Amino acid sequence: MALDDHPLIRIERGRQRLSVVPTLGAAVAAWQWLRDDGEVDLWRPWDGAAPDRYTFACFPLVPWSNRISGGGFEHEGRFYPVAPNRVSEPYPIHGDGWLQAWDCAQPSADTLVMTLESRRFDGDPYAYRAEHCLTLRESGMDQSLAVTHHGEHSMPYGLGLHPYFLRGRGTRIAAPVKGVWLSGDDPLPTRHTADFPATWNLSDAPADGVPIDNAYTGWSGEACITWPARGVRLDLRLPQLCENLAVPHEGYCLVYRPPAEQPFFCFEPITHPIDAFHLPGRPGLRVLETGQSMHLDLRWRFAAFDG
Repeated sequence: MALDDHPLIRIERGRQRLSVVPTLGAAVAAWQWLRDDGEVDLWRPWDGAAPDRYTFACFPLVPWSNRISGGGFEHEGRFYPVAPNRVSEPYPIHGDGWLQAWDCAQPSADTLVMTLESRRFDGDPYAYRAEHCLTLRESGMDQSLAVTHHGEHSMPYGLGLHPYFLRGRGTRIAAPVKGVWLSGDDPLPTRHTADFPATWNLSDAPADGVPIDNAYTGWSGEACITWPARGVRLDLRLPQLCENLAVPHEGYCLVYRPPAEQPFFCFEPITHPIDAFHLPGRPGLRVLETGQSMHLDLRWRFAAFDG
């Protein structure tokens, strides 16, 4: 199902099905494994009832991830205002690509490429071209997000992807990390620590527990989510992190573990922590000159899991 003004595009390969809605922020509506015993949602599926991207399976974060405080940011001696962009959020969040309509092409039977030409959307200071590419592979999917800066002056950029996962009995996350940014109620980062609160260490963390909405540092670029009750294992690998032998374990990820009444959680690969624009050294942000690009590449693979 899809909203009348926002057509759903679907591709299949083998025993996989992928559905996207390009005009709603290049969002993924569903990614499913078609097993003999029925469909298995690898990401939490969209119900087709509302255009809110927070109800989708996944959406791209460009040209920054998560929140920016202070009404904007300063770059090379100039202040760039950025206004809040979501009801109930006091800060601008997740860039502006997720709020725009993207174009979509299908260069092959198992690939969808969604593109966006953004020009200072809703007063934001960014001008860029973005590309969200999804390719179904044997027992998995390759996903990439890229951005090219088209503005006259250089700008700091960041990227992220925001998949949602269903929770279930015994669901666990395993993702080697070194530290976490603790936060206030905002939630903006207040202090970095390598001493994880109970159940926060992603080396082996439950998908249920006290709420988390925090960015982690020193991520290896690998993660594994297991659902014993559903018999599914989903592995994630970011080659640009895993294969960087010169600077290993220097990635960022974010976990959103909501209160128990919510049936989902999020594990977000990101290039920078929350409010990096106002952290010392602006960790993870990359300054792009006109015509320069950056990218985020993900390799998802799934398999049966017997616990």
